[in-house]
Amino acid sequence: MDKDVIWIGNDHGGYELKLQIMEYLKQNNYKVHNVGCDSTKIVRYPYYGAKVAGAVSRGEAARGILICSTGIGMSIIANKFKGVRASLCTSTYMGKMTRAHNNSNILCLGGKITGVFEALDILQAWLNTEYQGGRHDISLGLIEEAERTLCNEGGWTPSGPMK
Repeated sequence: MDKDVIWIGNDHGGYELKLQIMEYLKQNNYKVHNVGCDSTKIVRYPYYGAKVAGAVSRGEAARGILICSTGIGMSIIANKFKGVRASLCTSTYMGKMTRAHNNSNILCLGGKITGVFEALDILQAWLNTEYQGGRHDISLGLIEEAERTLCNEGGWTPSGPMK
């Protein structure tokens, strides 16, 4: 898989926003790999979050986007994966700062709490802001140190049917 491709995953609560985001990304010449559900039929977000976070954790993707109703559940599951810095953003400022200071590699959005125009502004800020490094490297180094101690190298592959 091309590491420049942005992986996108969603559950039923993020389906409508995903469609808008995918259209925006394609119009702006980003490559997208959709691993989310394709309807509003109820599904379980951890399955979709694990696909995107797993790809980022394994180095198959540099960045991902996860969308559920609030973005909370997706951010929780994604941050269980080593090397993932998933950030739930509800403002453009948050989208900018999570890239600048945290080098966020997964953007989490709430399809039921953030309007399309705000979500696209957040996405644009997240995509176009570079990591500042410098003093922020210290904090990211501490996170990496914690991951070496706390995270299982085997990762997680969900079991059971994707419902």
